[in-house]
Amino acid sequence: MISVIIPALNEEARIATTLASVLPQRPLEVLVVDGGSSDATTAVAAATAGVRVLRAEKGRARQMNAGAAAACGEWLLFLHADTLLPPLALARIAALPESVLAGAFSHRFSGSDWRLRLISLLDNYRTRITHIAFGDQAVFVRRELFARLGGFPLCDVMEDVAFGEVLREATVPILLAEEAVTDSRKFEQMGVWTSLARVGVLLFCHRLRLPLLGRRFFNEVR
Repeated sequence: MISVIIPALNEEARIATTLASVLPQRPLEVLVVDGGSSDATTAVAAATAGVRVLRAEKGRARQMNAGAAAACGEWLLFLHADTLLPPLALARIAALPESVLAGAFSHRFSGSDWRLRLISLLDNYRTRITHIAFGDQAVFVRRELFARLGGFPLCDVMEDVAFGEVLREATVPILLAEEAVTDSRKFEQMGVWTSLARVGVLLFCHRLRLPLLGRRFFNEVR
């Protein structure tokens, strides 16, 4: 059985659509973990049948860890509030053999800009090579393994990469072909190539354990 955990912050414009991509797939439970939204995110989520709303200290790592602590499923699936789950995604996970302990979905941006398609192609190639998925790829992991690894490291940013580095030491996560579709608003508003450059710099700094340059990429864009 699968628990879907959605960290959210001021996502009233998108949370309903994200939930609509999940609920027809009949997950065991859906937990929206709010980090202190000032808009109607929690009201929209709470009004949706089959959704449980939790509150946690702001920060995706803290929010997702809080959701995992309250979850009951054998599988934990972490879904960004602006990302759509592929159809039949939960059925694909449920059908995986017991030897598979973790994985993620392929990435695709919303919109039709060829530059965004290229970036998604490169991202999926990066994931296959490094076995580290970004958070907007709907990462899933067996609850027992997640607990044994201590959950997401309490980073202010890049908790997905930090967790992926720990995760690949314990198992080889798989990458499913089905695509999780992420809202492209940040890349479009900040500039496609500028955003790509910032991500590259952030990954470079993280790899060398340097102060993170390009942190403007993590500014909220609504």
